[in-house]
Amino acid sequence: MSEPVIRIQDLRYRYRGQKENALDGINLEMNKGEFMVIMGPSEAGKSTLAATINGLIPHFHIGKLKGDVVVLGRNTRDKTVAQMAEVVGMVFQDFEAQLFSTNVELEVAFGPENFGVDREEMRRRINENLQYVGLEAFRRRAPSTLSGGQKQKLAIASVLALKPTILVMDEPTTDLDPISKMGVFEITHRLCKRDDLTLMIIEHETEEALFADRLALIKDGKLVKVGDAREILRDVDLMSDMGLMPLGIPRFFKSMGGKALPLTPEEGVIAFKQAGWNIPQKAYTDMVANENAALDRMNQPIIQCTDLVYEYDKNVKALDGVSMEIFEGEMIAIVGQNGSGKTTLAKHFNGLLLPTSGEVFVHGVPTRDQGVFKLGQKVGYVFQNPDHQIFSETVFDEVAFSPRLRKLTEEEVKRSVSEALEAVGLAGYEKEDPFSLTKSGRQRVAVASILAAKPEVLILDEPTTGLDYAQQRGLMDMVRQLNQNGSTIIFVTHHMWVVAEYAKRVFVMKDGKVILNGSTREVFSHDQELRNAYLRPPHFVEFSNMLGKTFLNPQEMENCIKGEQLT
Repeated sequence: MSEPVIRIQDLRYRYRGQKENALDGINLEMNKGEFMVIMGPSEAGKSTLAATINGLIPHFHIGKLKGDVVVLGRNTRDKTVAQMAEVVGMVFQDFEAQLFSTNVELEVAFGPENFGVDREEMRRRINENLQYVGLEAFRRRAPSTLSGGQKQKLAIASVLALKPTILVMDEPTTDLDPISKMGVFEITHRLCKRDDLTLMIIEHETEEALFADRLALIKDGKLVKVGDAREILRDVDLMSDMGLMPLGIPRFFKSMGGKALPLTPEEGVIAFKQAGWNIPQKAYTDMVANENAALDRMNQPIIQCTDLVYEYDKNVKALDGVSMEIFEGEMIAIVGQNGSGKTTLAKHFNGLLLPTSGEVFVHGVPTRDQGVFKLGQKVGYVFQNPDHQIFSETVFDEVAFSPRLRKLTEEEVKRSVSEALEAVGLAGYEKEDPFSLTKSGRQRVAVASILAAKPEVLILDEPTTGLDYAQQRGLMDMVRQLNQNGSTIIFVTHHMWVVAEYAKRVFVMKDGKVILNGSTREVFSHDQELRNAYLRPPHFVEFSNMLGKTFLNPQEMENCIKGEQLT
């Protein structure tokens, strides 16, 4: 057998100033042409591991390294980052930080030019790789004018132009909308078929790990398991224990006692039919009727839009004739690709933006007649990045800011802060520096700071971005509890599983218009319309749609089948 292209032996690494090892006894090998996905919860050591492959550790990041990383016979201790870049290409999680040239073509040319590639070969590589990622029509565009997905593709093209033997990609689809994710994944699926390239991807999208040869699970700096990707993904309990999202289809078949554990929607349909199961029509009809009855009971409008148009300039309508109603007590999701108008729409609900034409009403009064301060007491807005709205030195002062602004007594302020922190699970953190908390913790502080003003409506813009699965669940469970306690919740998201699990009603946007709306189940039953909006339901929902019924999670389908059998 040929020598591994990557060999990691007894690797331990500790960042300067840290007490614990970020990597603790890693042993791992990769063979030529292999595609491996690395998965684990936040702070597991995934990005640290990636940084050891091209020598950023130990030569760039300062810390203490023990053990060896040998790449194509080169020990990273003995080679510079520039020398490792000849064989290892790296696409970072923050891909925008990699882009700095004045146009797309020059960006792709930068690496080969620095390695002394002759002009004719450089031109060939530029053309080949821009075509490979689908950006040949953008070669004269400035990178700053590209969408998030296009920037990610450009980062990949610029690395591929170096003709690396090994390509490492660190969470390449973080913050991208569904169509951009699909575009990047389509590229990675083609890359993994190339026998001249060894591919390592740090990933958090469980469904995409299906395409890997092997999957490595890492937690607390230790490798928990390495093996065939499909076999590990069938281990539902292990994925849950790791704080990773188990695939819905094997989860359902395991809970039903099925002999086979299919992984994809197509495999699931075959296995379902082979098991001889059926979905009782009455149980399904009753479930849908109960759900619709609950939605019908919510009939007091709190936010209304009529023919809403918003123009950033005279040539671009970010919102184009939106009419909609949101009722008290609802939990609403707004979805769509980047640039569809989701965030622009949400910012109209609390007066951060005012209509170019048409109206937005809150409690029957136009937002343009109320002002941001007054609207902020009714409609709270939590931004995508909590660091954009946190500024105080302690959690208490951050959450107390709004009540103090509204001239509450200090006793009333303390009570408001206490209630808000209790609601988000941060009681006892009052004296902590908000910036010492994790991203999930800072997100909760941001929510608490809005809750302290006691708004009737809470808007969350991409609340789960940058969080691992366990953190996403924890945050959304907290938000659902707020909804059950009476708050109207509106959230904007790219994560379709979050929509399936938590939203009761969904608005789908495309090109500034609402093209589809209804109960979550109804919206997810429209496969083709969703695809037209560059969206895709979770695998489990696709699987159930293929069976002729729309289920939002495995538990629903199991209850429906077993419930009928018991009657």
